[in-house]
Amino acid sequence: MAQNPNLAALSAAGVSVWLDDLSRDRLQTGNLQELIDTKSVVGVTTNPSIFQAALSKGTAYDDQVNELAARGADVDATIRTVTTDDVRNACDVLAKAYEQSDGVDGRVSIEVDPRLAHDTDKTILQAIELWKIVDRPNLLIKIPATMAGLPAIKSVIGEGISVNVTLIFSVERHRLVMDAYLAGLEAAKEAGHDLSKIHSVASFFVSRVDTEIDNRLEKIGTDEAMALRGQAGVANARLAYAAYEEVFVGGDRYEALKGAGARVQRPLWASTGVKNPDYSDTLYVTELVAPNTVNTMPEKTMDAVADHGVITGDTVTGTGDAAQEVFDKLAGVGIDLPDVFKVLEDEGVEKFEKSWLELLEATQGQLDAAKK
Repeated sequence: MAQNPNLAALSAAGVSVWLDDLSRDRLQTGNLQELIDTKSVVGVTTNPSIFQAALSKGTAYDDQVNELAARGADVDATIRTVTTDDVRNACDVLAKAYEQSDGVDGRVSIEVDPRLAHDTDKTILQAIELWKIVDRPNLLIKIPATMAGLPAIKSVIGEGISVNVTLIFSVERHRLVMDAYLAGLEAAKEAGHDLSKIHSVASFFVSRVDTEIDNRLEKIGTDEAMALRGQAGVANARLAYAAYEEVFVGGDRYEALKGAGARVQRPLWASTGVKNPDYSDTLYVTELVAPNTVNTMPEKTMDAVADHGVITGDTVTGTGDAAQEVFDKLAGVGIDLPDVFKVLEDEGVEKFEKSWLELLEATQGQLDAAKK
């Protein structure tokens, strides 16, 4: 089967194409393998919302849930078993991509319970537990970039575990995430871990930034404010890439670890489904093409890129100054950027927690029905 030329061009430009979705149906029908063969997919990300959607649709999980109910499993154990089984199987489907890329790609992410987002110690314990349960080298444990998450990231990396840092909205927080990663690598080196086996991505959320800032610009309503709509998400990600280059392209602290096999922490563009129908449905892909990045896409966005995405090579490197100008203008018209990022982080944690609670409720219902 031939690869789609647009997604192949994106991949050739240094962007790893990851699917932002996973379900047992995708695994059992061979759909995930088909996307690997035809859409250049080399990774998968999951989150509580994705699992909530997967488990609430169809009957793919019914037999396993019934079996777990018969064994007396509680709701937390049931969800842990079901989700880690899916992730393990996806890791196996992507094992070839993992081997071919020397461990850079072929990655599958699983998130710690979002209710632990503000609890450092429990996040660390669950990250280690999930790593052991899935037991695959191409796993990434997702830890949110909350203030409680940062020390957890350092500790988990220090244990030799690969991490996908999620829910990053600001460049300031991204810098703290990179610092936590490097501190974790230093601890891992001290503990005798092979640094070449530790990988990390920093998941920078894009579309949600535009949604929040556009709403505020529309409330301001001036011509100057309205002219800035749809620019913040891309500009913010481009500033994040400039910060990544500062740290990992010749940065002293990383250079000291590179000789021991340390890998860069790649920026990952998340939340790349376009929410405003007035914007191009490929905006957060075509405008964020840069070497050593990941774009994790919902299938709808992936299909849009495959159909009509125009990939013109690197659209990020060297754009930091222009991106900063956008942010200066946003501040100039009265956008409170620190507040924007705080609201987005709080909402992000809340949305994942809500999905997780819905998943618990639905699964508990299935367990109760199976016991009758």
